Amino acid sequence: MKGEQIPYKMLSQDAYSTWLGIEILECEIGRCKVGMTIRKEMLNSMNKAHGGISYSLADTAFGFAANTHGKYAVSIETSINHIEALNEGDYIVAESIIETVKNRLGFNIIEVKRGDEMVALFKGVAYRTQKKWE
Repeated sequence: MKGEQIPYKMLSQDAYSTWLGIEILECEIGRCKVGMTIRKEMLNSMNKAHGGISYSLADTAFGFAANTHGKYAVSIETSINHIEALNEGDYIVAESIIETVKNRLGFNIIEVKRGDEMVALFKGVAYRTQKKWE
């Protein structure tokens, strides 16, 4: 399977990302850009998007980009810094670019943005297995 097709296959099998309404905006080997709209059922008790929402978008972008190299890749460590609160109706975008790869490990930083404004910063480490995508 061609690497840039893998994220589309992953999304078609991912009930959670589908429920979130995540869409793939751009995809190529080592890079994936995804977006989604914040819905009412994603808000917390303060009427702001739950932190897990921006985390999930960034994690999805991270996973999709890590798998474009043709082998199953899984996250082994991730973290996020929330910079700005998100509101119902906000459209957010996360772009993952795998820039550093050491043997089987990939390291990257993903900015989650609302327009041109960075709202969260996600860091991740991926492990590439030997299992190939088919």
